[in-house]
Amino acid sequence: MDGIITAGLIGVSLGAQYALLALGFTLIFGILGVVNFAHGGFYVLGGYLTYYFSASLGLPYALALLLAVLGSGLLGYLLETLILERVIKDSQSTLMVTLGFYLIMTTAFVMTFGPEAPQFPFPVTGVWRHGGVYFPYANLIVLMVSLLAIVFVYWLVYRTNVGRSLRAMSEERQVASALGMRTKTLFPFAFALATGLAGLTGGLVTPILSLTPHIGDPVLATSFLIVILGGLGSVTGATVAAFIVGMVEAYSAVYLGGSKGALALFLLVLVVLVVKPSGLMGKEARKA
Repeated sequence: MDGIITAGLIGVSLGAQYALLALGFTLIFGILGVVNFAHGGFYVLGGYLTYYFSASLGLPYALALLLAVLGSGLLGYLLETLILERVIKDSQSTLMVTLGFYLIMTTAFVMTFGPEAPQFPFPVTGVWRHGGVYFPYANLIVLMVSLLAIVFVYWLVYRTNVGRSLRAMSEERQVASALGMRTKTLFPFAFALATGLAGLTGGLVTPILSLTPHIGDPVLATSFLIVILGGLGSVTGATVAAFIVGMVEAYSAVYLGGSKGALALFLLVLVVLVVKPSGLMGKEARKA
């Protein structure tokens, strides 16, 4: 029983991390109609910026993480404003631009920090124990910060005028523009928000796992899988799917092993898509 509870706690922590990644990914697709292949690169960028500010400059980890989020968001803002905005109506061009930008980011990471993982431990160590149940303090902190960020995103999207405008553009972009909504301002803001969330996840998680230039590849694959499972463009669907994937990964890793756990996850996605091709909470995808 203790093992089941421990695995469940790890699953919830994984789900919160995946939700941050998936929320950013689905926001960009739902609002801009862009599948952002550079999303994993911003995750890695958040990790390296946090590492640089904390390990190299000696700043407190919390401040380094905040600066990493701002830096990731700023780069995302510039990418959308200077490059993507010019090709936003061509889905193939946006795919090529984001993929190319990810390759540039990866090369820059290798040239700047080297191919090997740096020494970048999480600043808090130790384990919380209650009977036979245990949970690392690092994972607990990541879980709490991730949940706060998720709540902030939901508040922004569903309780503010900016969020209402973003949702209106995701439903019908031309009508929203005709009503006077400033797409030239809101599109870069949405992209900056999404890349900032990716950077936040990277700064939180890479000290616990590892930080290498190519770690963004599996991050992109996981984000894409979660968004497809939840339904492209659905914020709630991405959140629910993220926690499902986190729980499946945690329990399958404990009771099935790594390879069988991955198989169980893909079988789950396959079954869901066969029953409901649009995903758990998705609608028919609009054309970009």
